[in-house]
Amino acid sequence: MARKLGRTSDQRMALLRNLATDLIIHERLETTEAKAKELRSVVEKMITLGKRGDLHARRQAESFLYNAQADEEGEQTALQKLFSDIGPRYEDRQGGYTRVLKLGERKGDGAKMAIIELV
Repeated sequence: MARKLGRTSDQRMALLRNLATDLIIHERLETTEAKAKELRSVVEKMITLGKRGDLHARRQAESFLYNAQADEEGEQTALQKLFSDIGPRYEDRQGGYTRVLKLGERKGDGAKMAIIELV
């Protein structure tokens, strides 16, 4: 069963879209363990679309990811980075594009923290 993360379905979808976009841009995020584990499946699907690289895959990815700038100069969006950099990088890899590293507990509320990164 999928994690609900204490949110309604639309809030949960917005959270995952935001985290997925950020992970594609920065290639490494620190978040709670539950969010990292839930984000893993979403990002793996996005990278698989990036590997396919056809127009339909690009439109599917575009409908999910936010239109955020991937670099400081504003030349590349998260979608462009997914299809030009990340997709080709994993061309010969069959899944397992992300890694979740457990960190321990957050000082404020004791939430289990983790780093999720692209392999």
